[in-house]
Amino acid sequence: MSLPRLGVVIVTMGTRPRELAALLASVDKQDVPAAKVVLIGNATPLTDVDVSANVTKVPLEENLGCPGGRNVGLEMLRESGEVDAVIELDDDGLLIDADVFRKVRQLFASDPKLGIIGFRVADEHGHTERRWVPRLRADDPMRRGLVTAFLGGGHALSMPMLRQIGLWPAEFFFGHEESDMAWRALDAGRSILYEPTLVLQHPRTSPARHAVYYRFTARNRVWLARRRLPVPLIPVYLGVWILLTMVRMRSLEGLRAWWGGFVEGVRTPCGSRRAMKWRTVWRMTRLGRPPIL
Repeated sequence: MSLPRLGVVIVTMGTRPRELAALLASVDKQDVPAAKVVLIGNATPLTDVDVSANVTKVPLEENLGCPGGRNVGLEMLRESGEVDAVIELDDDGLLIDADVFRKVRQLFASDPKLGIIGFRVADEHGHTERRWVPRLRADDPMRRGLVTAFLGGGHALSMPMLRQIGLWPAEFFFGHEESDMAWRALDAGRSILYEPTLVLQHPRTSPARHAVYYRFTARNRVWLARRRLPVPLIPVYLGVWILLTMVRMRSLEGLRAWWGGFVEGVRTPCGSRRAMKWRTVWRMTRLGRPPIL
């Protein structure tokens, strides 16, 4: 059984220097080193960031968003031909165990159909919030298994899968890019494994801290439906999420931004459309999350 060569991609805007330094140190401490590590600076020069010899710094003049920045790193690793799987980490995350890379290699080596491995995200006290568990029944964050989604903060991607389905949807900029990739992976016959023993420590924060959260969330959800769902499911999916949003929303300003994003998602180009097969819909349903939720 040959073990895959690992690459790492980290995207930063340069606003979390202490957290980034700690993350890079935790990457260096892994008992199996990465073949290549790429640090992407989204509109930041990275001049003040100290890195080890195997880290390549790539400062970008423009903020490409999280998926766009990650794509720059993924393309570099893909073109190098020296990486078989890529681990992507948030710049304010932390690998608390030294065997994460070793476990990732073993998991990919044991299953050629495995496309994505989702890490368990936990705060500094070891607590995993329900919204961090990638399944509807989120009461037990330690339950391992095949799922239909994964968290962007900490995960691993198969390079053969990326060659098969493509990279991140850069036009999303922020929000739901993980769903787009997960649905494409499943439709291509790949599996997604949630592995709770792979832990990324991450501060307990709300995604709504980003000023554009509500707008991008709504716009990208509409784009996601238009790009990936069979036509009969598009109004069902969007109707469910309109209802859930109206029930959950507590901010009038947030509600206005959300509806503005929804209208933008309907009116603007969403990128190329390739709807998932009906057998993928059924597969997701059997895994516990049909693509209407």
